[in-house]
Amino acid sequence: MANKQTQAQEDLLKRPLYLYDLPTEVLDTLSLKTDGDVQEEPDETPKDGRSSSPGPDNVVGSQACSLCSLSFATVQEQRGHLKSDLHHYNLKQKLRGQSPVSEAEFENLIGSTSTLLHQVETSVLIQPDLDESLSGSDSSESEDEKQETTLSALLKKQATLASRKNNAGDGADYETPTRKPGSGNAPIMWFTSPILPTNTFFGLYKAMFTPEELSKEDSIVETIKKKQLAPIAMPKPNKDGTPAPAAYKGPHIFLCMIGGGHFAAMVVSLAPRQSKHGASSGPLNREATVLAHKTFHRYTTRRKQGGSQSANDNAKGAAHSAGAGIRRYNEQALIEDVRSLLQEWKALLDTSDLLFIRATGSTNRRTLFGPYENQVLRSNDPRIRGFPFSTRRATQNELMRSFIELTRLKIREINPVIATEPAKAARTSTPNPEKPAAPALSEEEQTALRHTTQMQSLISRSKLPALLSYLTTNSLPPDFRFYPSHAHHHAPTPLHLAATQGSPVIVTGLLARGGADPTVKSEEGKTPFELAKDRSTRDAFRVARGIVGEDKWDWESAGVPSAISKEEIEKREERERKEKEAQEKERRTAEEEKLKAMRVPESKTKKGVLTGLDLKKTAQERREDEARGLTPEQKARLERERRARAAEERIRRMQGGG
Repeated sequence: MANKQTQAQEDLLKRPLYLYDLPTEVLDTLSLKTDGDVQEEPDETPKDGRSSSPGPDNVVGSQACSLCSLSFATVQEQRGHLKSDLHHYNLKQKLRGQSPVSEAEFENLIGSTSTLLHQVETSVLIQPDLDESLSGSDSSESEDEKQETTLSALLKKQATLASRKNNAGDGADYETPTRKPGSGNAPIMWFTSPILPTNTFFGLYKAMFTPEELSKEDSIVETIKKKQLAPIAMPKPNKDGTPAPAAYKGPHIFLCMIGGGHFAAMVVSLAPRQSKHGASSGPLNREATVLAHKTFHRYTTRRKQGGSQSANDNAKGAAHSAGAGIRRYNEQALIEDVRSLLQEWKALLDTSDLLFIRATGSTNRRTLFGPYENQVLRSNDPRIRGFPFSTRRATQNELMRSFIELTRLKIREINPVIATEPAKAARTSTPNPEKPAAPALSEEEQTALRHTTQMQSLISRSKLPALLSYLTTNSLPPDFRFYPSHAHHHAPTPLHLAATQGSPVIVTGLLARGGADPTVKSEEGKTPFELAKDRSTRDAFRVARGIVGEDKWDWESAGVPSAISKEEIEKREERERKEKEAQEKERRTAEEEKLKAMRVPESKTKKGVLTGLDLKKTAQERREDEARGLTPEQKARLERERRARAAEERIRRMQGGG
């Protein structure tokens, strides 16, 4: 008996539970979570199949996010998470040296930010606008309209708190408001039920209730029971998306999204649809009753530059281009289309229980809320709600997804955070080790660093006159040591650097005119000649030896061979060039003779026919010659005839042999 009851509960929890058509066993056992339960933090497994357990086992692999401690069932879910507000907020936290937050903590931050700011500064009215959600994209095409997202609003408020705290100073009376962990205006309220497993709770969005209903926590379960609706037969909407007959007076809600030139609106009945078997079907995509819907798009945003055309005109003045004119026309056409549609749906909007609207940006708000003649929507309407979760581009599918998310009863596991509090406190209390500041350079070190940079630049560009002038003007020795020494251990002097970079002009100039010492060794124990890059650079050392003289330096210890003049170098290069030309000529002559020997003389008896050296063609080559120039059909027919003749020949041989 117990097994049957457990199986029935599991089957019940697997069903999609609809707020306005909950089973009796759920309604009779619901109870709001107490304040003590709020101390626990939802460690939920959302409906998309991802796990938010902070353990390291769940964040290993390609389909995981180690920053947010989440793992995902599919790659698509992981990519969607990387675009979410939670991931972007945790990235900001990491850059600021703070710990990342979980999904439940992020929801509490969104809900409690406006309350916290009001406690800090009651004299300044700040519109949180946190109900506005992200306007993402269903495809690779980006939304170019500049929008204030939930994440940006939260970061602005945290920056405001930080700036006010800094401005208050040590002597001010500023004190950060404290609150209980887990408290705040979270978008979801949680319920307990004995039919649920341990640490598992039901969740509903607060946006589906009025402020009066939310204020009466003791009777919130009774309010949910009153919202239950019996399944009814609903009229089907017209194929063109026009509203259902005006005779319908059942409860319904209005959902609308506008942004980036995209507009989508939908009126959905709250009553479950009557199925053929007499049971309610729930809020699935194809089973929710849509009374009216409309979507359209206008080209209003500036591609690759972002922002609407009107915003660009206000900032930089009116642009005189064909594209700008088209966008201005489309903006006005979009406004007229939206307002005309709202006027057609006025009867449904006036009787809607709730109005869920996402209109980011002042232009989109003016489109919906005016003021204009025969205005339908009012910004101060108490029925207006924002979507308490992230949304994507305004489409009919996105509206239906939002409706399901709003009305679906959530089942999530909640793990206590008491055990994790000490770990969090230890993690947050441990100060980040500061990097040691770089020691300040003295005036002499700064001067040496400046000389090093200037001379290295002149050597790399082979500017010999400028280099010699720089040494003379600044009274620097030709064997100046570059600074810092540990960064130039391979080429510590200008002569070493010139030899390494293969600059014969600089090498000759430093030795013959600058007086550089060729015997100076680097920290690796090598002279400039030993670092010479190529032959021309080594010849420059030998030429300088002849110019300077044998008595000037110890050329043997410097590793420089005997002196050589420029004339001797030119003669050597000319001799080597002639030798190469002679070798190339001999090679070509040998190849020509080899080709002549390979040629076959023509036969004197039969003109055009080769002698016995002619190679016989194989059977395959003969077949290819026969089929050359034929069509595929002709080649196939020729192949059939050849095979038939071969078969006849084999039969004849067999008969003759028998």
